[in-house]
Amino acid sequence: MADYKPGEMDIREHEKTFEGFVRWSVRVTIFSIGVLIFLAIFNS
Repeated sequence: MADYKPGEMDIREHEKTFEGFVRWSVRVTIFSIGVLIFLAIFNS
């Protein structure tokens, strides 16, 4: 831990992973809302 210097860590992989997670979450949310709308319209 003595070699650690704040601000020098490469976080590009972390950022790419987080962006992928957010993108996946948005797509799942949109799909879920679409399914709910479909069920509300055609489930009479």
